[in-house]
This record gives sequence, C-alpha cells and structure tokens, in this order.
Amino acid sequence: MNSVVIVGRDAAFWLATNVMHTALAPAGVTVIAVELPSQLGAADVYTTLPPLEALHNQLRIDEAALLRATRGSFSLGQNFTDTVGMTPAFFHAHGSYGAPIDNHDFFPFWLKARDFGLGVALEDFSLTAAAAKHGRMVLPDDATEVYGRTDYAYHLPGLGYVRALRTLAAEQGVAIHPADAVAASLDPETGDILALELGEGRRVEGQFFVDATGGEGLLIGQALGVPRESWRENFPADRVMTARGPGFASIPAYAEVRAWTKGWVGLYPSQAETHVAQVYSSALCGDDEALQAAATVSGVRLSEVSVTVSDPGRRAVAWERNCVAIGEAACTFDPVHGVDLQAVQLGLVHLLSLFPAAGSFSAERVEYNRISRELFERIRDFQSAYYGLSRYGASAFWTQARQAKAAPELLHKIKTFQARGEVAPYENETFLPDSWRALFVGCGLTPESWNPMIERTPPEVMKGEFRRILGFIKDQVLKQPSHDLYLESFCRRDDARDAWNGGPLHG
Repeated sequence: MNSVVIVGRDAAFWLATNVMHTALAPAGVTVIAVELPSQLGAADVYTTLPPLEALHNQLRIDEAALLRATRGSFSLGQNFTDTVGMTPAFFHAHGSYGAPIDNHDFFPFWLKARDFGLGVALEDFSLTAAAAKHGRMVLPDDATEVYGRTDYAYHLPGLGYVRALRTLAAEQGVAIHPADAVAASLDPETGDILALELGEGRRVEGQFFVDATGGEGLLIGQALGVPRESWRENFPADRVMTARGPGFASIPAYAEVRAWTKGWVGLYPSQAETHVAQVYSSALCGDDEALQAAATVSGVRLSEVSVTVSDPGRRAVAWERNCVAIGEAACTFDPVHGVDLQAVQLGLVHLLSLFPAAGSFSAERVEYNRISRELFERIRDFQSAYYGLSRYGASAFWTQARQAKAAPELLHKIKTFQARGEVAPYENETFLPDSWRALFVGCGLTPESWNPMIERTPPEVMKGEFRRILGFIKDQVLKQPSHDLYLESFCRRDDARDAWNGGPLHG
C-alpha cells in the first residue's frame, strides 16, 4: 500500500487524517484527505474519555495550545442526578476508587464495611471525584501515583476542535481536497473502490480508503452496500437537542447529566459557555416541550438550538473490500457517557496494527471486524446499563429504558456483580472495572457477597486503612489548584500558542 484516501467530515475525519499521516508517512504512504462540509453547529461539543490525551500526545498536539484555541476545559468525570429528587446522585469519575488494602483490591473491603454499617459512599474514596466536587484539578505527583489512577478528559467545543485538527493536518503537509459531495468508482471485477469523483472533473485515486462520513456511510454503506444493524431496541431516546448557554461563574471540572421524566439533560461546561444536550424520545415529547424542559432543567438561557436524530447501531462489518469505516460510519452510539471519539480512537489504533502491507489482506480484515464488533458492543453495553438499571421513577421514558433489550453479556455482567461484587471481564472492553463498579453501585446494585480472601485482614487494619485513605484524599484535594485558576494559568503559558491566530498546535 502506498496511498490512502480518507473522506469525511468533522472530528472523526480529521483525527483519522492526522493519525494515519503521522503513522504512515514515515513508511512512504501518502495520505490524501477529501473534506466534506461540516455538520456541526455552534452548540456542539466533543465530550471525551481520558485516552484521548494519549492520542493527542502521539500527534504532538500541545495541550495548552489546544485548550486555548478551542476554549475547552478539563473534565474529571460525570455527575448523574435526578431532578425529581427520588434517586441519589452518583459520580462516575475518571480514575480509581480507593487504594489496595493488605495487597487486595479495595472494593471488596468497601462492600464488607458497608454491610457492617459504613456510611461513606464509594465515590468518596475517589480522589478524582472528590477534586471534581470541590472544583479542583488533580495534578499527579509521586504520592497520587502511589495512591491510584487519576485521569482527566476534555470538553472541546466542536467547531474549534475541528478547526484545530484541520490546521494540524495542513501544517503536516497533508493534501486536502474540499468537496461538496463524492461518488465512488468501483472496479467492475473485484468490487474494490478505485477512486472518488469530487465533481467538476476532479478525481482522487487510491489503493485504500477510509470512510469517516458519519452516519451516511457514503463509501461503506452507499457504495459498498454494507447493511446496518439497528440498536434502537436497546435505547429509549431517538432525539438529541443541542443548545448553548452562558458559562458558569466558576467552571465545573465535570459534566452533569440531569434525569427528568421524559429524558435527560447534559451540561458540558467549557471556558466560554455551557453546552447543553437534551436527549429524549419523540414518541413521548415534542421538540417544543423538549426545549422548554431543557431550559428549565439546565437553569440557563438557551440559544443556537438544533435537533438531530439519535439512531444507535453499527455496520455489519467495519472493513469491507478495500475500505474501513471509522466513527459513526462504522457505529453510532447513544449520547450518554461521551464515547464517540473513544470509538474513533480505538478504530484507528486497531487499523494501524492491522494495516495491510500487501494487496491481499483478508486475514487482517476478518480480525479487524471481529475486534471492532466486540469493542462496539462492549461500549453499547455500558451505555445500556445506565438506562436498564435506572431508578428515575415510573414515567413512560424511564419505564421504557428499564424494559429495553439488554445483551446477554451485559446480563451476565450484572448477575456476576450482584452475586459477589466482581466485574466479569470481556475482551476489548473500553471501561475499566472501576467505571463498571461506579455505574452499578450508583444505579443501586447491591452485591450479595464479596471476595472471601479479604477475611484474613483484621478489622482494625481495614478501619485504619479507610481512615488513612479518606485523610489522604482530603489533604490532596486541599493542595490542588482550582479548575478556574489552573485553566487560566495553563492556557496562558508562554509556549501555549493560539491556533486561531495561525500559530502551530504541535510542539
């Protein structure tokens, strides 16, 4: 392979372009980008998971410059609340919960202590969650590294992030061909894609193609005819309304998901504003009612409102012939938990590990499709669990959510957790056991037992370790800078160059 053509739009397209160029250009592979018009609105925001930071590092993106250019912010997790007030809130933190006790995992000790009357929530043993609730960042040092994992993600305003990624691709010398539409020319004998017709007599040829055209799947679906498997029966919502609101006086270091009777509203703060997403079912709620509810639930004045369809599902295969689908062209997810860019990243990582060196790549294609199917389904299961285990009252929306179809793998994971507090592992998981535990416990699952190995630890040792952990968290949180001050100082670093003004984003 000596040429790859990537076609698409927005973050999935530009991440694919930058990653493929960075990885393949040293091997003499030419990457050509065919850019379709953006579908982003002014209110759109990319909510990410922690691994994106590592991908940015691989691309040599200067984090301070990126946050300054996009006016984005850090996120230490998501807080899930009930506006009706019937269900306790819970925090899904980007980091570990507790620290090992007597060389054993923390969680069974917490289960045992709770059974004996401990009134301290699981999330109170998370340094990341505690910092987020107090408006602080977590700056890792030797002490925190010993304690456990502390991660962060981002809230990146969509238009700014896409502009920054496009700037990076142009700086790297990627050939960019803007086009309003594309049509694929197929080999009549093999069915492979030979070239893309861009209109006005323009034609881009290649040996390998990446489809990042979003849910349309212009290559994988329309040209190659790969069917789509719907996950509509797994999720209750089919509409997403996005809007802009004014920024908070103090920028929270987390997102908040607020459940109401007919859906949920997500608040995703950035430096300049608050991005609001209203997720609901069109069968139960009209757009006008959804807008009014979004304003009430968010508590902010909304503008730049737009509505799109939410249609979770995946292609039967992500790699067909000489074309690989990335992002929503391969799989569309429900909006909860902000997994879209994580799926893009995983798709690219596995594609590069299996990138064909010769013309025959049937084995690589089969393996890529197996991996993709598993990782998409495991992400779907985590999202599905939030709805299926919800306790947000008996309204029609949340009743449908609890009655939605759940995969056998998810049901097995739930039963295993209920039995002994363990998270059944599957291959190609995105979410670590700490995340599954936080979700299960937050949704009210109570394990019937715990790992008996911890019974060897004396009760006084366990109690002493609990006090030590809580004291450590308190001391560390007080030492951390506020999210506001950290953003201000971080984005004004001398080497944080502003891509809006033409400066490079990479160092």
